[in-house]
Amino acid sequence: MKPIQLGNRQVGGGAPVYVTFEAGPTHCGLESAKRLVTAAARAGADAVKFQVVDPDRMVADRTQPFEYEVLADRATGRTERVSEPLYDLLARRALSPHEWRRLKRHADEAGLAFFATVAFEDEIDLVRELGCHSIKIASADVNHLPLIRRAAATGLCIQLDTGSATLGEIETAVEAIRDAGNDDIIIHHCPSGYPARLASVNLRIITTLKQLFPHPVAFSDHTPGRDMDIAAVALGADLVEKTITEDRTTRSVEHIMSLEPADMTDFVRAIRDLEVALGDTRRQLHAEERRRRLQVRRSAFLAGDVCAGARLGDAPVVFRRPGDGLAPDAYERLLDARFARDLPAGAKLGVADLVST
Repeated sequence: MKPIQLGNRQVGGGAPVYVTFEAGPTHCGLESAKRLVTAAARAGADAVKFQVVDPDRMVADRTQPFEYEVLADRATGRTERVSEPLYDLLARRALSPHEWRRLKRHADEAGLAFFATVAFEDEIDLVRELGCHSIKIASADVNHLPLIRRAAATGLCIQLDTGSATLGEIETAVEAIRDAGNDDIIIHHCPSGYPARLASVNLRIITTLKQLFPHPVAFSDHTPGRDMDIAAVALGADLVEKTITEDRTTRSVEHIMSLEPADMTDFVRAIRDLEVALGDTRRQLHAEERRRRLQVRRSAFLAGDVCAGARLGDAPVVFRRPGDGLAPDAYERLLDARFARDLPAGAKLGVADLVST
């Protein structure tokens, strides 16, 4: 797999897991968005992602309802089902081109790469003007091939959400990106739901996507907490995307499953700790591991006196700790060896005490 450069970090090809914090659905204007960018940078994220939203063009019926869950009581975890017009929900996220420029500058100053999901072709021009490091295609648009081709033609990395898509639809979308001459593709496994139900998370598809495509595979998490992200990294996810919020009790979509500033640093640290713990596919022992194992392994000790010339296999031997003498497996290979000198009971045996015949 060829790694992809995003900002000052790589994705895939053995690079450390790339951490993106999604703030698109949880901000309520420029100042809120800037605060989330600052929190993401302080937590050690690699990138922040937003969504370019134009509710007037996106929603034909301004009364169309949208249902989701909110956290009604932090202490008990009680949730409520809420319904509101989709138009109103999207309008809270809408920013003007001038506000987008200010937000991008703020991300640059914070040292974060900046991604954006687009819904219309002219929004692709906006994210190019902003200098975004990547364009994201929402799961709902995985079959919107004109939009995908237009985004791919920019040459920017295309991140493809695949929630509710069939493998055939994913293949078609990836082929459309490649046909546009763009091979910088990140395929996101993105479980549906706000929040996603455990039965729909299906983390094993990460393995399937990595087998089918020579591109980095990401996990866009729609579950509360970090357990699913840890599992996704263990299964080989090259990038994780997690939604963040200033307050999980905010009565709007996706806040219930998002990380608050106090949790973001722990989230990044948990992923970095896991990467260290996953180690390497090869079995390599460090010097400290070699030293420790000698303390618990065993060596051959004489259970009685022996004379020079006696055969090792005929000597009374017990195996005791530590393991810095003649190991049990070496003992079995040297049964016909002879003692080089007289030794008393209790002596710890070593190769130097024996002569081969």
